[in-house]
This record gives sequence, structure tokens and C-alpha cells, in this order.
Amino acid sequence: MKKVIKIVFGLVCILVLGFVCLVGYATISDYRPDPTSLVFEKQDARVISSQKNYKLLIWNIGYGGLSRDMDFFYDGGKQVRPARQIVEENISAIETFIARRNDIDFFLLQEVDQKSKRSYSIDGYLKIEKLFPQFHSSFGKNYDVFFVPVPPSNPLGSVLSGLQTLARFEPISVIRHSFPGNYAWPQGLFMLDRCFLVSRYLLETGKELLVINTHNSAYDDGSLRSNQMAYLKNFLIQEYEKGNYVIVGGDWNQCPPNFNPEFQLNPMDNENRMDIEKDYLPEWSWAYDRKIPTNRRLVAPYDQKTTLTTVIDFFLVSPNIEVKQVQGIYLDFEHSDHHPVKLEVSLK
Repeated sequence: MKKVIKIVFGLVCILVLGFVCLVGYATISDYRPDPTSLVFEKQDARVISSQKNYKLLIWNIGYGGLSRDMDFFYDGGKQVRPARQIVEENISAIETFIARRNDIDFFLLQEVDQKSKRSYSIDGYLKIEKLFPQFHSSFGKNYDVFFVPVPPSNPLGSVLSGLQTLARFEPISVIRHSFPGNYAWPQGLFMLDRCFLVSRYLLETGKELLVINTHNSAYDDGSLRSNQMAYLKNFLIQEYEKGNYVIVGGDWNQCPPNFNPEFQLNPMDNENRMDIEKDYLPEWSWAYDRKIPTNRRLVAPYDQKTTLTTVIDFFLVSPNIEVKQVQGIYLDFEHSDHHPVKLEVSLK
């Protein structure tokens, strides 16, 4: 009996020591980005026209690992990652879709992995960058963890991922802005460090066009997203008051104000639903397609009849910009748990 107790005690000590070492190393190596980080700068970049229409496309590509047959443990599913072949097929299909969008001036992509276990260390950022060698590409890191220890039976492992902005034009600067707040220690060591990526383009009028790529928090109680939205609002107001033109697009992980889609919502869609406040920048324009859902729940593989869907991917544009057209692109959630959204605008 004493021998059994010693063995059990020894195993408990090993587990405790392992956990302490894991958290200790995670604390030391934790990615702590500055409030703002310069990603790119070229003050003499060529000016762009204020007289033409511009087309943008947003898409959370789900790092190639969240296709229609996938459920995900974070959403209540069981799987952690699909087989490598499936990830490769998804990334290849995503590349093909993007490569055919020759009319797009700005691509704003989220969940683009550079080197993560979940996507078998495939550099999705580099693959997409090579599709348009004449475009300017920039990266805003928002997930850099050496080892995500959940679920314990099959850990997610290392993650290096973020936002990718591809533009037909060279910006005068690209700056990563950290969103405020995070989960408490030690959970925050293994979670994303959310941000938005601001690309500035000089117009012939002397003003600037700001194209902002954002990916707001998920899985929180709403407090993180509320703080992020307040921080972003202050930034947007300051830029608009300077006379600049501002477009924000991405995965907001919340519904737009006064959300009333034309597609059928399951009553369960309203559970844990969070809408942006109705009076959030009321003079600005929210652009999304009411007919096309942009996101599906990952509690089970996708079923068109039963899977919960909603709209959390959309654009916000300043009052000096006119929305010409917004179009959700329905892809049956075949290669990502999100759908792309296309926007065409003109500068007033």
C-alpha cells in the first residue's frame, strides 16, 4: 500500500512540476507587443487617386483547418485539427479563389498561419503573398504561443498566426495597433493578442486613405470586445477629424448594429449573440450583405439545414466614403468556417 501511495505521489509531483515549468516558460516567452508597432514605412510611396472606385475583399480563412467537415473543440466540438491532406487541400482552394480575384485592390485576411502545428507548419502567408507578386503584403501578428496545452489529450501546440493585408498600392506606412485587455494570467499566456492593422495610402488631395484589417476577440464574456470597440472608436474619430478616409474590415466576432438578416436565423443563434451598439459612430456606414451568412458554428460539421450561421464579417466606412456595392460570396463553408465579403466604394 505504501508503494502505491509513493507511486501516486510521484506522478502527482511530476504533473505539478510539469505544469509549473510550462507556465513558467510561457510567462518568460510570452509575446508582449507594444501598443503600436511599425510594420512598414515608405514616406515617398506613390500617391493614389481619389477619383476612382476601390474594391476590397475580407475573409477569415480559418488557417486552412476549419472546412465544412470540421468541428472544433473550442466551439463545443471534438476535433483539434484535421489531417494534413485536408489542410493542404483547403489552403490550395483558398489560394485558387484569391488568385482569381483580379479586380480586388485590397485583400484583408484573418487567421493566416505562418508556422503552426494546427496547419502543419505550412506558411499560408507566404503562399498568398506569392499569388500577387506586384501587390504589397503586410502581416500583423496576433497569435504567437510556443505551446497551447489544450485539450490535454491532444494539445493544439505551437501557433504563429495573424492578419494579412494585400494591396495593389504601396502604403506610406503599416502600423500594428494592439487592442487593450486580455484574459487573466495564466490563461492569457496561451490566447491571442488581438490587434488591428492600419495601412495608410497618400491621396492626390494630400489626405490619406486608411484601410484597417481587424480581428476582434471571441469566446470572452463581451467585456474584451467592448473595450476593443471603445479603443477603435477613439482612433477612428481622430483620423476622420483630420479629413482622412477610413475603411475598416474583418472578423468582428459580433453582429453589426440593428442586425436583421434576410436569411433564416435559428432561435439558438441568439444565444450568446453580441451586437455592436446602435449608437456606435451613427454617421458612419456599416456594409454587409443581409442575404449571405458569413460564419458558421463549429460545434458539428456543416449542415445547411441545421448549422447555426450569422454575420460577423463586414465593413465600416467613414461618412466621406460612399458604398457602391457589398456582396457576400457564398462558398457553402467548404474550405473555411467564414465566407468572403466584397465591397466597392468611392471617395466623396
